[in-house]
Amino acid sequence: MAYAHIQVEPIAGALGAEIAGVDLASVDLAQFDEIRQAFLENQVVFFRDQDISIDEHKAFAARFGELHVHPVLQQLKDQGHPEVVVLESDGKRPYVADRWHSDVTFEEKPPLGSVLRGRVVPERGGDTMWASMYAAYEGLSDAMQRLLSGLEAVHDGGGFHAIATEDQKKDLASRQTASHPVIRTHPESGRKGIYVNSAFTKSIVGMKPAESKALLDFICGHIETPDFQCRFRWRTNSIAMWDNRCTQHRVLRDNLAAHRRMERVTIIGDRPAA
Repeated sequence: MAYAHIQVEPIAGALGAEIAGVDLASVDLAQFDEIRQAFLENQVVFFRDQDISIDEHKAFAARFGELHVHPVLQQLKDQGHPEVVVLESDGKRPYVADRWHSDVTFEEKPPLGSVLRGRVVPERGGDTMWASMYAAYEGLSDAMQRLLSGLEAVHDGGGFHAIATEDQKKDLASRQTASHPVIRTHPESGRKGIYVNSAFTKSIVGMKPAESKALLDFICGHIETPDFQCRFRWRTNSIAMWDNRCTQHRVLRDNLAAHRRMERVTIIGDRPAA
């Protein structure tokens, strides 16, 4: 579409676009409508030089839907911001999110999307990559598409138990397992995309363990195809917003000693449908 109130510049063939000409602290209705359209068309969008407050960060994300509170990652809860997930690493703290995944797919209603801000970023390294699950699905043969389209997979977030408090473990236990279609139909675009990931998808329903592992290994390897991806180089106060329903992402572990702090606000989605 043509954009009258923002500038949209695609950065790769499969997905991704930078948006300019907007201050996320004061987005008017016309700008918001175009941002939403660009988000749906490009799957992940990026904004530069957004020196916004945490409240403004949350307010922008909340225009897309109800904000999600992670069952475990609530580092700013005592400051009144339980919705903000802090992803911080340096020479003493390991990277997280360094494998391909979609966020929190172990819940019955996984996220619609997330808005991630770079608060402290390395001078080099620590880029984030996104992959289009539309492109990954369309890159399969017709026979493989037919096979996967009738299947469901089990997603589990039990790995968070290791860092959860006792109260959080109780909350996590009630939310940590769900089954979703292997091929999901996007509720707004109507397009089909792969909906399994290496972080949370544990098995395919109705298959023997060896069969399930072989198929999941193939799918997770397939989505790593470079043709399906884009890559974003962070600067301080850059923001990325991605559609969790049709993308996966991962951080690059290429500068482990550098201090890196990201703050993420996530929007609750709906129950995935085939």
